[in-house]
Amino acid sequence: MTSQPADPRAGAAKAPAERRELTVRRAPKYVPFMIAGAVVGAIVAGILTLTSSAVEQFDAGSIFGFFAVLLMLPGIGLGAVVALAIDRRSLRHTSTAVLESVPED
Repeated sequence: MTSQPADPRAGAAKAPAERRELTVRRAPKYVPFMIAGAVVGAIVAGILTLTSSAVEQFDAGSIFGFFAVLLMLPGIGLGAVVALAIDRRSLRHTSTAVLESVPED
């Protein structure tokens, strides 16, 4: 007579499905907002370069570089502040999702 090992899953009762509640919200990514702020600062620097009167000591490239440094850094900060404001606003628009685990067969 041969004995077969008992299947431990055969006599065991199935475990109840586990339920979890998760909070779901859409949050912005900060880096694209900061890059957009830098691009806006560079565009404003270009506009200021084109509209400024010519100075004999500096060429247009150095004037653009000066304005770009002065305007891109605040643009990055402004982009981060806008992303932070959108992130705070998204906290009010949260929803709750219910997850259930599915037992494997």
